[in-house]
Amino acid sequence: MSRLSPARVMALRVTAAARERDAFVGEVLDGQLSRSTLSPEDRAFARALALGVATTWGTLDEAINKHLRSPNDVKPDVRDALRISVYEILFLHKEDHAAVDQGVELVRSVTPKAAGLANAVLRKISTGRANFPYGNPKTDMAAFARLYGFPQWITRELVDLYGHAGAEEFMKASNMPAPLFVAVNALKATDTSVVEAFVAEGVNLTPVHFGGAPLAGCFRAPSAAVATNTARDLFANGSILVSDAAAQAVAQIALPATKPSSMLEIGSGRGTKTILLQSGAHRRWGSQVALTCVDSFDFKANLLNTRAATYGVQLADVISADARNLSAQLGSKQFEAVFVDAPCSGLGTLRRHPEIRWKLTRDKVGSLSNRGFALLSEAARYAAPGGQLTYSTCTITREENELVIKEFLESKAGQGFTLVPTPSPGISDYYFKPALVSNGCDAHFACRLKRV
Repeated sequence: MSRLSPARVMALRVTAAARERDAFVGEVLDGQLSRSTLSPEDRAFARALALGVATTWGTLDEAINKHLRSPNDVKPDVRDALRISVYEILFLHKEDHAAVDQGVELVRSVTPKAAGLANAVLRKISTGRANFPYGNPKTDMAAFARLYGFPQWITRELVDLYGHAGAEEFMKASNMPAPLFVAVNALKATDTSVVEAFVAEGVNLTPVHFGGAPLAGCFRAPSAAVATNTARDLFANGSILVSDAAAQAVAQIALPATKPSSMLEIGSGRGTKTILLQSGAHRRWGSQVALTCVDSFDFKANLLNTRAATYGVQLADVISADARNLSAQLGSKQFEAVFVDAPCSGLGTLRRHPEIRWKLTRDKVGSLSNRGFALLSEAARYAAPGGQLTYSTCTITREENELVIKEFLESKAGQGFTLVPTPSPGISDYYFKPALVSNGCDAHFACRLKRV
């Protein structure tokens, strides 16, 4: 019997916990690792395994099921362990004996009587791994999807959207670690003070540019920066926050050219863009805007208030309500700027939440686009004449993005609105939709409309 590696034990613990709680693996992983005594090498390997399994689990299950009489032949805890070893075999190309032997021991650790079955399944997969992805990915859509651990339906959508080469670049980038971007909260600090504080601890921040122009307050940081004393202090006093560069750009786009007397944010969630909005307002105009926030969950409203206090954010009101019907809360009130951060499929953020691809269905995309249209239509009622209405998502599907805008402009709710250029630093177009590439920002979408 070989000794189980601590990294594999940790990966199994995280994978099982995420499944049982229906939670994001990344969030469970961070919590587990913060309490662990693993070496840096084991921590890195555990992270790679847990996130790798979350990224490819549908493909892993397909390989496992080929060698079972029925998918029900193994219980969920055994499947958790098998996935880890199959990921090592198919995607990390580990030596046969190491991946198989450790896989059998992982299974034995949760269900001893399943060790024999695990040995048989893993040896068959290992023997046939030279044939993976079981077809020519250049001509076989199923093999193309397996190669990068994507569902076939999403792969087809990507090919339709970007072509084969573009789809491959998107899938490769989605399977890589997400870069770390930080935002300087202008309500508490200056860019210079934050940069200098990190430099004093030997960490260099890199300004982020879009189209050659800097994105105010946005910096790329090495991943190790979050573990520094400087980062802990700056997070604690609200001077910085973690936010993808594209999300930071969206918050700047949502602010109009001149300071609005009032602003409505729909879909405020945990308040990250709320902080970015008020930080951006302070940078531009020297003061915050009268901001009303709406989200459908009470607990998010409570969290928003807590974070606002930490980051020095002023809020005119925080409303917990279904934003598809706000008449009871807002009546006939109107705002000079309205920002809809719509719930979406999240396909632009797969590096951060890789399991989205396997939980999402094609029908769900349709229901999310319908919800986005309903939110935008309701939000339009509260945009004052001459006011700005901004719509954003963190996905790439035309159905949730451009087609929602098209449907809105053709609807009764969209009468009197016109699409206007959406300037971001260095970019001026009707739609803000940066491509997802390795070491770049996530793929978000935003556009601005004006009520004439």
